[in-house]
Amino acid sequence: MTSELPILYQDERVVAVHKPSGMLVHRSAIAADAQVFALQTLRNQLGRHVYPVHRLDRPTSGLLLFALDPEMAKALGEEFAAHRVHKRYLAVVRGVGPEQDVLDYGLREEDGKRPKSEMPELAAWTAVRRLDSVELPVRIDRYPQVRYSLMEAQPWTGRRHQIRRHLSRRGYPIIGDAKHGKGAHNRFFRDHLESPRLLLAAVGMTLWHPERQRTLHIDAPLADDMRTLFARFGWQGHAPATRVDWHETRPVSLWPAGNDR
Repeated sequence: MTSELPILYQDERVVAVHKPSGMLVHRSAIAADAQVFALQTLRNQLGRHVYPVHRLDRPTSGLLLFALDPEMAKALGEEFAAHRVHKRYLAVVRGVGPEQDVLDYGLREEDGKRPKSEMPELAAWTAVRRLDSVELPVRIDRYPQVRYSLMEAQPWTGRRHQIRRHLSRRGYPIIGDAKHGKGAHNRFFRDHLESPRLLLAAVGMTLWHPERQRTLHIDAPLADDMRTLFARFGWQGHAPATRVDWHETRPVSLWPAGNDR
C-alpha cells in the first residue's frame, strides 16, 4: 500500500486525495485486519490533523475529501447532509446496463449489530447512465458470449453500499463485488483480465466551498489497473483526468421534492 496519497486539490481549508482500492478511510471494528488508513496516512503526509467529511467503501477507489479544521468539517458536513454535494462514479457491471435510469429501491441499513431485516428501510436514489459496453467471445455459465457495461452512477443519497446494492438489484452487479456480485464473472476478471478488485471508482465531486463562497468541481483519474482495463475494452475516452474548476452557481439539493428524509 502506498505511503502517500496523491493530492488532487488542496487549499488552506480542504484537501482532496485519491484513495486506492483496499484502503479504509479510518479505523473500524468491522475490519480489524486493516493496518493502513487514509486518515492517518494523510495526517502524517501533511503533518497536521485532517477531518473526513464523507466515506468511500474499502474496495472503492477514487476521490476522497477531507477538511483541515473542525469548522470546515462542520460546514461541509452540512452540505452533504443537505444533499447539495454532487458525486460521480464509474462502475464496470455485468450485462448491458440501462441507457439511463433512476434507481429508487429502498435500502435497509447494514450496521452488523442487528439482522438487516430488523433495520428500517431508508429511501435511496441513484441516477445511472450507460456510457459504453463490450461483448467478449467467452463462455461463462450458459452463455457463449459475455457482455459488460461501463456505467456512470450519481448517488442522490448516501446509504451504505448504495451504488453496489442498487445496480445488483437492477440486475447489473458490479464486477469484483464479492457480496452483491456474481462469483463466476468476478473470477473471470481476476484470472484473465488482471482485475481482482471491485471495479467502482469515485471520479467526480461538485460542492459549495464555504470559505471561498464558490462552487468547486474536482475530477479524479482512474487507478492504473482500471485505466489498463479501459484500454483493453476500448473505453479510453471515458477515463477522466485530474481537473479542478470553479463556478459561481451554488449546487442545488439532489433530494427529490416531496420525499421524507
